[in-house]
Amino acid sequence: MADTSDTQAAPGLVELAAITGAHGVAGEVRLKLLGEGLDALRQHKSFNGGALTLKKVRSDNKGGAIARFAEVQGRGEAERLRGTVLTVQREALPELEEGEYYHADLIGLAVETDAGNAIGKVTAVQNFGATDIIEIALDPPPEKGLKAIMVPMTKAAVIEWDAQRLVISQDFADQ
Repeated sequence: MADTSDTQAAPGLVELAAITGAHGVAGEVRLKLLGEGLDALRQHKSFNGGALTLKKVRSDNKGGAIARFAEVQGRGEAERLRGTVLTVQREALPELEEGEYYHADLIGLAVETDAGNAIGKVTAVQNFGATDIIEIALDPPPEKGLKAIMVPMTKAAVIEWDAQRLVISQDFADQ
């Protein structure tokens, strides 16, 4: 429902976008949006612990964005930022309604089934279009077969979660 990428941010940090390269010669950068999109990014003026100050941001009309940071002068400096992930403190994000979550809040949670069996922990949250999918690393990993399972973040699959654990239906654990 919010932030995601293939890597996990440091504890307490949430990833909102990644710089994919320079745009033009004036120091603007291209962004891959990782969270709720451009509107979520616009809510913040400072990223990476104050290292980058957002001056302006606009849509690139391709699902990404073009941004200008006060600290970046020219194409060379913009290009050196390629691969930089823009983060904010978790506390800087808006409060959520009941049933909503930030991906960063799910990563690292212990996972058990509704039958009470501990099976592993959440290692990633992906979204391939239909719904969020949580990746669960099995613990202990089996000698043969899958070392992780993927479970849709639906009411049928994920029964409940809180700050310490996530409970999934045993049917989804028996993949």
